[in-house]
Amino acid sequence: MSKTLQAKFHGEMLALYDHCAGIGFRPVLFRRLVILKGGVEAAKELVYKPGTTGLERLAEARKIEFSMEAAMTRPEYRTLFAPLDIKEAAKRLEGSTTRERSRGRLTATVTHTKQA
Repeated sequence: MSKTLQAKFHGEMLALYDHCAGIGFRPVLFRRLVILKGGVEAAKELVYKPGTTGLERLAEARKIEFSMEAAMTRPEYRTLFAPLDIKEAAKRLEGSTTRERSRGRLTATVTHTKQA
């Protein structure tokens, strides 16, 4: 795995934060994870994590080309990821174009109520 290619991908992941900020949201936790783990490792972790809404927000703004998943599936970066990682990223991209919501979106539920 080329360190130069890893560095290029890392820079692209950091730039995604700026693109997102330009459309009105700031994925602070995404940026923090990229800084702590590096772009490649962060992408490998996040692509399998349910409940991440960044792709959904980008899809709503019609800007999925600025998503982590889109970067992962680009030919120049494919050598950084396992085939399963790329397949998952492509699946998520496909789901974003069909308006599929994230698998793990958090919802408020009442577990028990107090009775007076």
